[in-house]
Amino acid sequence: MHLSRILLATAGLSLIASPIVLANQKPTPRPEFKTRVVATGLQSPRGIVVGRDDEVYFTEVPTPGVAGGLNGVKVLDVRKGKISTVNTGEPEPVDITMGEDGTLYWTCRTAGVILQRNPDCSVSPLLTGLDRPTGITADLFGNIFFTEVPEPGMGGGTNTVNVDHGDAERILNVGDPEPTDIAVAFGGTVYWTCTSAGVIVSRDRLGNVEVLLSGLDKPMGIALNRNRDRLYWTEVPTPGVSGADGGTNEVWEYNLRNGRTTLVNAGDPYPADVTVARDGTVYWTCTSAGVIVEARRTRGHP
Repeated sequence: MHLSRILLATAGLSLIASPIVLANQKPTPRPEFKTRVVATGLQSPRGIVVGRDDEVYFTEVPTPGVAGGLNGVKVLDVRKGKISTVNTGEPEPVDITMGEDGTLYWTCRTAGVILQRNPDCSVSPLLTGLDRPTGITADLFGNIFFTEVPEPGMGGGTNTVNVDHGDAERILNVGDPEPTDIAVAFGGTVYWTCTSAGVIVSRDRLGNVEVLLSGLDKPMGIALNRNRDRLYWTEVPTPGVSGADGGTNEVWEYNLRNGRTTLVNAGDPYPADVTVARDGTVYWTCTSAGVIVEARRTRGHP
């Protein structure tokens, strides 16, 4: 579905925001990234984040909604190719992030909680009583941003974008049709994908909400690089279908400084979530193939 604008509501205020990029303006794909698979044999990997020492943390959800099942949080040492288990047994650990102090946080959608791994490696609830929490990210100051999607695809409903300051929670936006994943920049600007509307939305620290990119094809995962000047996202219009079989799933980069959009990869069967390492290396989970893919920029490209 190609949209030139979308109606959003925030803090009781309705507005119409114009997009910057339309689907028919996407550039011709260029070989700017070289990809390779860095982990195989995974069980429905979903959320992903790069840690402080460039380990890749990810969630697996082979039995969504089943407590005590095979779902878990794991970590990949890319250099050694070794995978270790961080935690298991949650009903649906959808997305994961890491704070500046190294604390891991993840959303458990069906249980309605956000969990954290403590310094002693124990796991405890950070927030409870949530309504299908989905996307999650952390800023430099320990604030946790997350989305709740009880009504996917329902514009004007009860889906929300939120922040937890540690001593209080605040709703940043309400009524978005499907705020799937979320990222936050240095200055406090928050970005999130709206899968069903095919847009990426931004909210600055003053509360101004606008559509940054529109005409997208089922955007899901989203992430910023270390400098917070490049935005990455995945599009999954054909989940489980590879490019060889006619799938049109893609991974994209958007330069927030000059507005340049670059195709990172096309044809992956199910690029669910994306993250970026300190050196700019991009990683994403492929849920249906059970792999994690790495993309590095080729020489000659900035």
